[in-house]
Amino acid sequence: MKQLSPGENAPLPTGTVAVSVSCASPVNTSAVLLTGARRVQSDADLVFYNQPSGPGVTYRAGQGVDLVDIDPARVPADIETIAVTASLDGTGPATFATAGTLRATVGTGAGEPQVEFVVPGLSTEAAVVCLEVYRRGDGWKVRAVGQGYDSGLAGLAEDFGIVVDDEPAAAQPAAARQATPDPQPPRAPVTQAPPSPPTPAPATSQPGPAQGVPAMQSDLFAPAHAEVSGAGIQKQGGKMCRVGLNGEVMARAGSMVAYQGDMRFEAQGAGGIGRAIRQAMSGEGVPLMKVSGRGDLFLANAAADVHLIDLDGSDGLTINGANVLAFESSLRYDIARVRGAGAMSNAGLFNCVFTGRGRIAITTEGSPVVLTVDQPTYADPQAAVAWSSSLSTGVKSNDNFNLGTLIGRSTGERFTLSFSGQGFVIVQPSEMPPGGLIAGSGSGDQSGVGGALGGFLGR
Repeated sequence: MKQLSPGENAPLPTGTVAVSVSCASPVNTSAVLLTGARRVQSDADLVFYNQPSGPGVTYRAGQGVDLVDIDPARVPADIETIAVTASLDGTGPATFATAGTLRATVGTGAGEPQVEFVVPGLSTEAAVVCLEVYRRGDGWKVRAVGQGYDSGLAGLAEDFGIVVDDEPAAAQPAAARQATPDPQPPRAPVTQAPPSPPTPAPATSQPGPAQGVPAMQSDLFAPAHAEVSGAGIQKQGGKMCRVGLNGEVMARAGSMVAYQGDMRFEAQGAGGIGRAIRQAMSGEGVPLMKVSGRGDLFLANAAADVHLIDLDGSDGLTINGANVLAFESSLRYDIARVRGAGAMSNAGLFNCVFTGRGRIAITTEGSPVVLTVDQPTYADPQAAVAWSSSLSTGVKSNDNFNLGTLIGRSTGERFTLSFSGQGFVIVQPSEMPPGGLIAGSGSGDQSGVGGALGGFLGR
């Protein structure tokens, strides 16, 4: 097997090749398809575990390694280079200085290694372009690169022409539809009570059941269990929502529990390549599916409590991506760093920010309390589900540094999020949202919406 040095190239093995990337610390591997101008063209040009297939390129997870399969014959003619990258996922070291050996190997489709590159001299970098597979005349070659980025995945992405705004401008400090402007303090978000459902006809004891009448009797046929009516997103009991659909709605991937009518389900991934990079960088986001058609759609997520919030466009809603169930397509969402909370992890603290006019269905573990921020307000970062985007946030340390903390004693409340301004904070009675610290569900391809200490993308 040929060992490459930085900048050295070698012919690419014929046919489909497999590029494996391994490291002693957890890394996320991606392949970026670039034109001759070294720029991506569309979402399909970023291949990673939440978007595992692109034109001629496929991602798959192996035992302790990530693999990128490349079939040069299927790569579009306007793609000149495929960059294979690795970035630290935030669960381990902050830089590659202590991450261990980073190794990239190119083998045949049958798994026989042909070329290897051990990336040397890494120190303060958090993301690296390991190898490039590129066109040379009528053939293909592989080149050892080893270019690192102290700014992590964001810097790498910007080099490929992807604009990554991880901290968009704050929304104008006005109240959302569920808040009241000065001089009165803002109110809690409006949650919709289900309309009174139609009462089904009672069961009868006649020999043959009448049409539309159950052939048996049970409290399940009581009005409380009947389907609610109305267009758009409605609450169906306390742990489900019903969407009276005549068009389209965005929903958490995999949240459909039932539907009636003619509907189409389309996976949306991160919803744009720039957002995909921000989601990859932060571990935060919402794995989406677009549901279109006509009929009744029923959504739920692990029997969590469901609440509805209406936004009127004057303020945004900052929310843990793991707590988003569905939202109207009129709303926009992005991924933003929680201002003032960057020190809480290697990656900082990120959440989803929804803006515009429309309705969103969120979930909580248990019945939440909605705090009106009219004085200094603090919440456990694992219990704070959502808040007004116009609020100022920060981190407050609660443990005094003394001999007790040196030997491992702690109150268990070392850090809290602080909120100031005018708005509301939704706090659930559980400190374990679906998947971890304020922003999601664990790391990498094991989950979809990784937390601030979590991984790459998507559940």
